[in-house]
Amino acid sequence: MALLLAAPALADDTRQLDAHEHGVGTLDMALDGETIVIAFQAPGSDIVGFEYAARSDADVAAVDAAKKALGDPLALFGLPDAAGCEVEDAKVEVEGGEHGDDHAGHDDDGHRDETGHTEFHAAYEITCSNPDRIDALTFFYFDVFANAREVEVQIIDPTGARAFEVDRDRPVLDLGR
Repeated sequence: MALLLAAPALADDTRQLDAHEHGVGTLDMALDGETIVIAFQAPGSDIVGFEYAARSDADVAAVDAAKKALGDPLALFGLPDAAGCEVEDAKVEVEGGEHGDDHAGHDDDGHRDETGHTEFHAAYEITCSNPDRIDALTFFYFDVFANAREVEVQIIDPTGARAFEVDRDRPVLDLGR
């Protein structure tokens, strides 16, 4: 259970240490017994192709579709069928500007500073009946979000902490379990 409590702290540390980088998301995963907790973050440019608050009907539709897609973690981050995994909880948020945000007093002029970047954040809890069968993680995420190029992955499990980089050319992460 301590691993589960560490996951949010790990995610916060990662976001604070890493600069916002287009094309690069982060996935922090903690495995404890039959429970997996995942914190995922990606720039708006990776997910919907823009980082400003949704302005048009098309922008709003893109954000809504992205939130729906991000709400299905097993369709994005595939675990082996033999592990018998099911999603218990999935939460998706847009930080830094979601449709309906009021930008009164802000003259955008097409220029945005670094603090104006929109990011998508998701938190998942997954249970697996056979967690010992989790030997890989397949990033279908790259098929769903065409602008995404790389995901920096940190995993904490009973064997320790490990870090990986996964990209669209190598979307399968071998966990070597």
